[in-house]
Amino acid sequence: MINHAYTEAERAAIYKVIAERRDMRHFLPTPIAPELLQQLLAAAHHGPSVGLMQPWRFIRISDPALKLAMHALVDEERKRTAQAIGEHEHTARMAEFLRLKVEGILDCGEVLVAALSDDREGHIFGRRTLPEMDLASVSCAIQNLWLAARAEGIGMGWVSMFDPQQLADLLGMPAGAKPIAILCLGYVNTFYKAPMLVEEGWRNAQPLSAMLMENGWQTTPIPP
Repeated sequence: MINHAYTEAERAAIYKVIAERRDMRHFLPTPIAPELLQQLLAAAHHGPSVGLMQPWRFIRISDPALKLAMHALVDEERKRTAQAIGEHEHTARMAEFLRLKVEGILDCGEVLVAALSDDREGHIFGRRTLPEMDLASVSCAIQNLWLAARAEGIGMGWVSMFDPQQLADLLGMPAGAKPIAILCLGYVNTFYKAPMLVEEGWRNAQPLSAMLMENGWQTTPIPP
């Protein structure tokens, strides 16, 4: 049998970067070298996409005024989210949420906006019954970027608290295009030992066994 596996050290490095990837919120203002940023974006561009539609678009935000405007959009949604949490759960939970740091737009070295392109309806291959595969494809590109950044010692945070139409208008996106994520990238003092929401006591991560089923949907986890 032909062995296509990587070396043991290479495999270990891949599993390590997957395990140690973190959604970062605390950054240093140190700039990221342009050539390294291009390398990270190239990793994103190698992401798989259904029907090879490559629906991802990345907008680099270098204008300080734009960063401030985006920060304001996120802060507005943060307050709306807190209100919704208070109504759905409890006012104490709302206060806990407001104490969380949810973004690092004004702190990090680079800000990117990942978006869906405006020409997706022309791509039918793989999307006829599952049109959301365009979003899945962009998510794969973002994950590539995330893992490559972690391997380079750079933190990344995915910010989703914003009104997509307001952000699209702010960035002059054409009709049909849609922002998916504000991505904060930058050097950090330290990477979180566990996901930040776990460290902050907001929520505990569930084990794989709670998500795994076999031959159909089961309400009780199957043993490992």
